[in-house]
Amino acid sequence: MPTVRLISEEEATGKVKAVFDDIKTTRGIDFVPNIWRALAVNPDHLELTWHKLKHAMEPGKLDKLTKEIIALAVSITNGCAYCINSHTTAVKKLGLDNEALGELVAVVDVFNGTNRIAEAYQIEPDILPPEE
Repeated sequence: MPTVRLISEEEATGKVKAVFDDIKTTRGIDFVPNIWRALAVNPDHLELTWHKLKHAMEPGKLDKLTKEIIALAVSITNGCAYCINSHTTAVKKLGLDNEALGELVAVVDVFNGTNRIAEAYQIEPDILPPEE
């Protein structure tokens, strides 16, 4: 159960309505997902978060699928059920099949474990990216 009352599309006005409309247009959907309806209790935070996400997820050097795979990996690591479902839906719509999804989960599993090992032992980095 949410900790705030979700703002419905019918009651949205001003900045909230504008962001809700942009979410639906940008994502090509006919409803506003619950996370945005929760954020709407603070219109400024809703707008900031939407614009940040919208611009971060636009294709650039990384394509849309790669960005969604990263979002899914982070969501798995953070244990966010809402986000896992949302980004799993997105990667599947973008063509990721169940076998590839299994590979993604395996990579998340391995690197979450090895990251914890490195932190537990406080291992000094000895492989560094090249300076540019």
